[in-house]
Amino acid sequence: MQMQIYKEVVFKHIEQDISDILVAELSTAGYYGFLEEEGNLKAYIEAALFDKNGLDAVVSQYSVTVHIVEIPETNWNADWESSFQPVVVDDFVAIRADFHAPVQHVQHEIVITPKMSFGTGHHATTFLVLEAMQQFDWVGKEVLDFGTGTGVLAILAEKLGAANIFAIDNNQWSIENAIENCTANLCTKIQIVDAEKIPEGITFDGILANINKHVLIEHCDAICKALKNTGILLLSGLLLADEEDIVNLYHTNIGMPLFVKRRNNWILIAYSINA
Repeated sequence: MQMQIYKEVVFKHIEQDISDILVAELSTAGYYGFLEEEGNLKAYIEAALFDKNGLDAVVSQYSVTVHIVEIPETNWNADWESSFQPVVVDDFVAIRADFHAPVQHVQHEIVITPKMSFGTGHHATTFLVLEAMQQFDWVGKEVLDFGTGTGVLAILAEKLGAANIFAIDNNQWSIENAIENCTANLCTKIQIVDAEKIPEGITFDGILANINKHVLIEHCDAICKALKNTGILLLSGLLLADEEDIVNLYHTNIGMPLFVKRRNNWILIAYSINA
C-alpha cells in the first residue's frame, strides 16, 4: 500500500483566540488534524489537497508565522501519539489511549487510537458535546453522529444506551479511525458510513453535529428534517461569534435553544424539541 504524504502547517507563537479562528477556518478547507502545543498550532492536510493560495488567503488576515513541512503518514502518527494525554469530563467520561492506565472514578471510559482524526476530546468543541450529552436520556434512541471524526461521540451514545447510531464522515482518515475505535470499545450498534450528506427519509431521536459553522449552515434544512419532533440536537464546532447566526437560522426550523455552553472561544448550542 502506497504511503500517504501530508502537509504539516505550523503556526508559531499565536494567541489562543487566533488559534481557534484558524482551526475553524481551515477545517472548512480540507484540514482535518489539529494539534495545539506550547503556543503553536499544527494543522494537517493531504498533500494532494494542499492549496497554498487558499492558505495564504486565510493567514493574510492575521500576523502569524507559518512553517510548512511535507511528511509521511508514519511520522505524524508517532508525533500524535506521543503528545496525546487522557481527557476527563468531570466524573462522567474519560477518553484515553490504550497505552494509558485506566482512569478511575468516571462513569464511562472510551479508549481510542489517537490519530489525526478530529475529536479526541482535547478540543473545546468535542469536550462541550461530551459534557452536554450527560444532560439527556439516550436510552433506546436512534442517533445520528454527523461528522463523526474519531467516533467518540457515537461511542459515548452507545455507552449511554442508544439503540442505534448512524455515524457519517467524508474523510478517509476518520472513517478508518472511527472503525478502529468502535472495535476497540466493543461497540455493536454503530454504523459508520462514508458520506457527505445526511440520508433522506430517515429521522433520528438525537443528532450530534460537531463540525463547523459553514457545514451547519449548508446542511441546516437536512439536519432539521432528520430530527424527530421530540428530538435532541447538539451543535458545535462553533466560535462565540457564530452564536447569533446559528441561533437565528435554526430558530426558523426548530425554535430557540435549550441552552448554550461556552468553553474558551467555542460554544455548543443544544436543542430539545418539545422539552
